[in-house]
Amino acid sequence: MIQANDPARPSIRVSCIQFAPQIGAVEANRARASDLVRAAATEGSRLIVLPELASTGYVFESREEAASLAEPVPEGPTTRAWAALAAELGVHIVAGIAEKAGDTLYNAAVIVGPEGYIGTYRKAHLWDQENVFFAKGDLGFPVFDTALGKVGVAICYDGWFPETFRQLALGGAEIVCIPTNWVPMPDQPEGEAAMANTLHRAAAHSNGIYIACADRVGIERGQPFEGQSLIIGPKGWPLAGPASRDRTETVSALVDLDEAGRKDLNNFNSLLRDRRTDIYG
Repeated sequence: MIQANDPARPSIRVSCIQFAPQIGAVEANRARASDLVRAAATEGSRLIVLPELASTGYVFESREEAASLAEPVPEGPTTRAWAALAAELGVHIVAGIAEKAGDTLYNAAVIVGPEGYIGTYRKAHLWDQENVFFAKGDLGFPVFDTALGKVGVAICYDGWFPETFRQLALGGAEIVCIPTNWVPMPDQPEGEAAMANTLHRAAAHSNGIYIACADRVGIERGQPFEGQSLIIGPKGWPLAGPASRDRTETVSALVDLDEAGRKDLNNFNSLLRDRRTDIYG
């Protein structure tokens, strides 16, 4: 394994896949996502991010419907299929999934790699009707030490909380992968860019990390989604995207994860060192 502090570590190509999962069509969604992952891998991508709840769709009509579509992790068929795909292609995949753990449901994401299942993240901050279907995540904000580098994961509304990214940065994350299903925000002006773009650019800048956001598109049971997937560098500037609001697209960028370890802004200021933990309370 290449360690995160290895000076010889090469740059890697990261891709965020934006598409429109269909509610309830797990096998079809899995097949569509797999085709798009294969295409990204053919172009050289080694870390590939899929949207939130990529296998199930998002707008459930009832908890019973959500439960019927959720799967155990990692032994469920979707996680197994993504792990097999990652092994076949020699890539890492981060993908949103509805997880069933006993009688409890989580809005979760799995990370898999060439050697199989790596870990799970469970969404900490639930949005709107998600509170009806899912329990709040109970795994904290883990950072996964992979062959590519140190990878954090967050999901959609988690990005509205600065603590999400600060916790991940303090945990050593170099890149945070965001499976997401962004929706228009209240009072959003016509044609205005997604608020999430601003929030995630600010988070990348203030923590000195890469952030890779894979949103979905389409309208599901009357709910429109924002698209505009993007990859952001540790200075807060977009490296790829934002993608369109309404088309299936893959945005990709070459990233040097060692850049995420360089937190200095100038000779005097360093993002994490300058924290005034003595007065924050």
